[in-house]
Amino acid sequence: MKLDQFPRYPLTFGPSPVHHLRRLSDHLGGAQIWAKREDVNSGLAFGGNKVRKLEYIVPDILASGADTLVSIGGYQSNHTRQVAAVAAHLGLGCRLVQEKWVPWEDPTNTQVGNILLSRMMGADSRLDPHGFDIGIRDSWKDALRDVEEAGGTPYPIPAGASEHHLGGLGFANWAFEVAEQERALGIHFDTIVVCTVTGSTHAGMIAGFAALEDLTGVKRRVLGIDASATLEKTREQVARIARHTAALIELGRDLRDDEIQVLEGWAGELYGIPVDSTMAAMALGARLEAMITDPVYEGKSLAGLIDLVTSRDIPANSTVLYAHLGGQPAINAYHRLWAE
Repeated sequence: MKLDQFPRYPLTFGPSPVHHLRRLSDHLGGAQIWAKREDVNSGLAFGGNKVRKLEYIVPDILASGADTLVSIGGYQSNHTRQVAAVAAHLGLGCRLVQEKWVPWEDPTNTQVGNILLSRMMGADSRLDPHGFDIGIRDSWKDALRDVEEAGGTPYPIPAGASEHHLGGLGFANWAFEVAEQERALGIHFDTIVVCTVTGSTHAGMIAGFAALEDLTGVKRRVLGIDASATLEKTREQVARIARHTAALIELGRDLRDDEIQVLEGWAGELYGIPVDSTMAAMALGARLEAMITDPVYEGKSLAGLIDLVTSRDIPANSTVLYAHLGGQPAINAYHRLWAE
């Protein structure tokens, strides 16, 4: 396994914290649930899972001689906010395409939360009316061309950094970080639960834990909770990125089908729109643990976790690690969900 051959530019505080969700575990009456907190992993604009991915992409950015990072997401994209943060940290320009991925009609949607933070950090953030798709977007290609025509040297970062050839490495490394924390804590997480949309966070974990299994013989379930509402596209993309990442780190075998699990049932009909289970999970996490989740990603993966533990699809004797990927800055755009 050759993860160490890839240069990494530190952007995080170090290992993200792991803590026991005791009250939630007691309330559900089954598996013991812990959380690993990517939402507090960095000092760069509230951090998040994309910062961890960008640690492996920054060396390539610096080697390229680019002067402007160009990326894409929805109006309330956590990813574009984290790209803007890294651009500011490196002293580079940043051009962001912010598409209307979520049909959330609120006048604050383009003014607060993630998009506000990106603008504060100096990003050239432009709205685009196109809707949601996890694939490569023409609007992003147009933005790259615009930067070039203006005399700049762009560096392309696709949505979620997922289609970037190094996009899975950050969470392959995350798996080994988890193993170190297990040793320090004297516990073993047999099940990992993570939200998946563009796919490289989940895919990186799959590749990393597969490498750990081959080294140690210890198996785990890595359960991706779909929040894309485009399930088959997401399944295909997760599998493809996981296999690509496994090849990059020289796993030496093909991934098994049972190692790639994207579960449906909590996304609702549209990306970015919360459903009843989302709101119930967000409320439970906040009231029992003061753990704040968002309506787009973590509220849906937490809903999946709650149901899987309650139904015993995750057995009562399990020790579960919930990957909290961040996303809370988007909450302001959803303020009316809590209006009295």
